[in-house]
Amino acid sequence: MSRERSKGIVGIFVLITALFVVFMVFAFFTVSSLKDTSDISAKAMQGDEDGPIAVITIEGAIMESKKTVQLLHAAEEEKSIKAILLRIDSPGGAVAPTQEIYEEIRRINEVKPVYSSFGSVAASGGYYIGAATRKIYASPGSLTGSIGVIMQFADLSELFAFAKFKPGVIKAGKYKDVGSPHRAMTEEERGILESSLKITHRQFINDIVKVREDRLTKKPEEFAQGQIFNGEEALAFGLVDELAGMWEAGRRIHKELKLKEEFGLRFVKPKKKRMSLSDLLQEGEETMSFIRNNMVKKSGPAFLLDW
Repeated sequence: MSRERSKGIVGIFVLITALFVVFMVFAFFTVSSLKDTSDISAKAMQGDEDGPIAVITIEGAIMESKKTVQLLHAAEEEKSIKAILLRIDSPGGAVAPTQEIYEEIRRINEVKPVYSSFGSVAASGGYYIGAATRKIYASPGSLTGSIGVIMQFADLSELFAFAKFKPGVIKAGKYKDVGSPHRAMTEEERGILESSLKITHRQFINDIVKVREDRLTKKPEEFAQGQIFNGEEALAFGLVDELAGMWEAGRRIHKELKLKEEFGLRFVKPKKKRMSLSDLLQEGEETMSFIRNNMVKKSGPAFLLDW
């Protein structure tokens, strides 16, 4: 084996090791953020205690729905809260949790008005959630849209061949290893995945139209191809309703609903508990479980709303 090939192989394994370490760190913080260590109730609300408008923040990738739904339920049940304002700063995320949040917003909006305010980015799944509310506020520079679905894969077969690495797969089910990085995808497999993505894309569009059909100024084919719009452009398409920041949106909601209480925003946040040594050890165990489930026992790709 030549010295150049040896160096190449060493470089590949160093890269793989570095990526594994990065994934370990990412998995640890992901598990930590998903772990339910919070007190989510009306008593846990922070901010202006007398504010009649609750603010629920949705930030980052949407990979689970439980915490957001719990916050929505807390705001719904608190009688002193007259309206809910979602502050969305998210590029999107997984389809299923996004749809679950969408469904709960639609239900709650029937008994207590729910609005949304877009921050820097409310795209794809972030927009999907906002579309469930009765009115969307965005700043002129807010990035939104990206109404599409994407699934990404890496074909590392040539790299494996160069390194003389031969991965083995034992499977029960013809399509069980679709998307595996050790081989190229067949045209049949690509067609199956494209068909699934088209169905998910149609669900996305249909859920937007359910709420905003009378406000859209263009046909979905013109704005739902994954394009990104700023707030001003989105307003022209009817994807958002008004241009305003969060506080101005709150004042307009207060005026629109003719609320008797003095204006104020009450931020609904779970109270974090201090973590003990045993909690940290448990976090480590859950991190390893997360890695095993997503790297060793991975059963197939997950649909992600494009961000």
